[in-house]
Amino acid sequence: MLSRASAQGCELSFSTIATCHPSVLHNSPTEHVATVHDTFLLDAGVETPLGYAGDLTTTFPVGPGFSHQSKEIYQVLCESFKTATNALAPGVRFLDVHKKASLTITKGLVSLGLMKGDPVEAVESGAHALFFPHGLGHQIGLDVHDMEGLGEDYVGYGDELKRSEQFGLRSLRLAKTLKPGMVHSVEPGIYFIPRLVQKWRTERICENFLNYDIIEKWMSVGGMRIEEDWCIIDKGARRLGPAFDKSIEAIENVRANR
Repeated sequence: MLSRASAQGCELSFSTIATCHPSVLHNSPTEHVATVHDTFLLDAGVETPLGYAGDLTTTFPVGPGFSHQSKEIYQVLCESFKTATNALAPGVRFLDVHKKASLTITKGLVSLGLMKGDPVEAVESGAHALFFPHGLGHQIGLDVHDMEGLGEDYVGYGDELKRSEQFGLRSLRLAKTLKPGMVHSVEPGIYFIPRLVQKWRTERICENFLNYDIIEKWMSVGGMRIEEDWCIIDKGARRLGPAFDKSIEAIENVRANR
């Protein structure tokens, strides 16, 4: 990553996360040797010569294709990402975009049998946060988490909103109303975190919405995240940088012909 950035006259905007253990949200380097059964997550970005930061994440199989379970989860993740980006517009609270993305994830997990009950009620209870324990995104500018040194609540919430104390939702860095010119990430994720699943199951947290027996059978999926950078414009939003095909078919085609 550093050599490719340097070749373009850029620097890395933060320490790259490159891991085959994507259930660890900010994994440090290890001596793990990747196998064809692993899923690889790359979270990286560069800082342009003008000083502006980028922050992108992609997830793909190390082998030629996704496992059946990983394919199902990745499809749900893509739907959540699409829901979020379609909802971006001036006057919309990013908190509400986060909730829409969370609802799409929940509906998908209900359809797979991992969750149960009414999806809206499940999101209100915070049950989905077992799989999506972080916020949907953060502002980006001269810092990759722009101006957060002034305080996350001050920058991401302002006077209009108060940060939730609910698990998962309290990790949302950006919640305020979007305005033209604002640049931020969109990064939904779905994770199967062993310690978190064990803790919730032992404490019977949200058991009315979670099928723990079935969840245990999906733990090998590990985790996935998609992240892109978006700018709010007068009528909606646009992706920064050229679009690329994130579909299962496109990824598996690249992996099979690598």
